Formats: sequence, structure tokens, C-alpha cells
Amino acid sequence: MKARVFSGVQPSGDLHIGNYLGALKNWVRIQYDYESIFCIVDLHAITIYQEPAALRAKIEEIAAIFLAAGIDPKHSAIMVQSSVPAHAELAWMLTCVTPVGWLERMTQYKMKAESQETVGDGLLQYPVLMAADILLYQAAIVPVGEDQRQHLELTRDLAQRFNSLYGDTFVMPETHLPTVGARVMGLDDPEKKMSKSASGSGHAVALLDPPVQARKKIMRATTDSLPAVDFDNLGAGVANLLGIFQALSEWPENRMKKHFAGMRYGELKKQVAEMVISHLEPFQKRYHEITSEAGYVASILREGAERVAPIADATVELVKKRMGLYTLS
Repeated sequence: MKARVFSGVQPSGDLHIGNYLGALKNWVRIQYDYESIFCIVDLHAITIYQEPAALRAKIEEIAAIFLAAGIDPKHSAIMVQSSVPAHAELAWMLTCVTPVGWLERMTQYKMKAESQETVGDGLLQYPVLMAADILLYQAAIVPVGEDQRQHLELTRDLAQRFNSLYGDTFVMPETHLPTVGARVMGLDDPEKKMSKSASGSGHAVALLDPPVQARKKIMRATTDSLPAVDFDNLGAGVANLLGIFQALSEWPENRMKKHFAGMRYGELKKQVAEMVISHLEPFQKRYHEITSEAGYVASILREGAERVAPIADATVELVKKRMGLYTLS
């Protein structure tokens, strides 16, 4: 029996090349090695207010992007978090065994709390819901970005704590990170990770950006004060552009150095733009074919939820029995 893999994306903001290189490309590569579940985590998204109609539209957009990127719905389940009520149910049961101090020390919680006038309880409980997402499916592998590593460690801590209190119940998940392209930085600020929520038109190339717009963003990308690529003295912006090219092309390091050493930045940006567009154009063609078929994406999400619900329900039933909660079976 194959191990189970689980990962998810929030339906907020626009998915960009950083999401593709750090997550989607990796998911496509590994999906057949595991029993794969890829989730659109809409319950996570509402920790911050979302306009309801826009959220519903974004959920189907993300699902279509999964499909266009190469996630195979015949093998991998593509589903929406809120379509399987067991996510929220297990999250509550895990909340009851989670020390508040564990949550208050989460780096992302502290950063987001500092930037908001009022902090909803959902933001504090976010890592518990993420733990429930993973543990619900007894996932052995969780392909997440480096910024989610602390949350995954909390998931492991919670699994261990619950198993210690109530007996062996949850599989202990492991992380799985791609070796290239796992951390793409902002084009306008290469010291910060490319983000779906960042403001600024030049920050990220969205996967649905028209090629003209994608090229314009890359040609305006921040580099450094040197005139050309020097592999012994790479500025953050130049390193980021080279990293994007390498992750898309999958060129080995020696070929990268031979090709780009001494290249002026204008030409570097031009070649990075061409590489990005060469991937965006076929991807966007597939995306528009998928979304042009009325009801297709909704049917994939329905089938995905139906496929994983028995796994989720079985876990919740087991957890209830372990905790002494009343069950009908």
C-alpha cells in the first residue's frame, strides 16, 4: 500500500510562479508515488475576511490551476476543505489537547497579529486546523514550503501528544521539500519570499498573467549594482532570477554557470522572461480549456470530496472512541 500525501493551498490572492515552483511542480512530480490528496483550504482563508462571491470563484480557479499544472484527478483527489466537515470536527478535538503557549509562539501568528488591530481566534487556531487537515488523512508525507515547517513541527507535536494521552492513533507525518525552486523571492524585493498577499504590481508573476505582463514584471526585477552575472558575488535579486530559470529549465549547476557567467542583466532578464513565458503559455491554454467546460471543475471537486470523506470519517470516529466521546457505532 502506498503512503498517503496531503498538501493544500489557500484560495486567496493569485497563485504565482513561486507557488508553482515551490509546490505545484513538486506535487505533479510525486503524485503517482503516493496516494495523493490536494486540498483547497478555504477554512484557512476565512481567518481573514473574504468577500463571499470572490472566495467561491477563487476556489474553482485554484482547482482549475491544479488541473492545468498536471494534477491528475483520476489518481489524485482534488478537494475543498469545507466540503468535508470532518476537518472542522477534528480541529476542535485537537484544540482541546493543544496548549495555548504552543500556538502563541508560532512565528506566523506573531507576525500577522502585530500587523492587525484586532486578532480573530481563527488566526491563533490556524496551526491546529492545519494539523487536523494532515492527521485526518493519516498522511505520511506533507510537501510544504520552508515557511510552513514550524506548523508541520506543531502537527507532529500534536500527534505525539494525542498518541501519548489516548493511545496510538495518528501517523507521524514527515515533510518533503523540492531541492530546487522551493523558495522564490519577490521580484521587487528579493529579500522577501514571493507572496500571494503582497501588494505591488511588480512583486510576482501570477500564473494567469498575460505573457506581455509577465515579461514586463521580470524586466523590471531588482538586481544589484554590478553590470553582469558574477557567480562569486551574486546579489539577492540576480540569484533569484537565476533560481527561477534553473527551477523551470532544470539545468544542472555547471550548465547554468557556463551559460550565464558574465551575462549583462538586461539579457539575463530577457532569457528568464522567455523561460517563464514558455511555461505559462501552454499552462494557460490548458487552464482555459478546463474552465471552458461548464461544470467540469465542480464535478472534480465533488468527486474528490466523495473519495476522501470515508478516510476522514473513519479517523474522526477513531478519535471519538479514543477520547470517550459518544459514537453511534
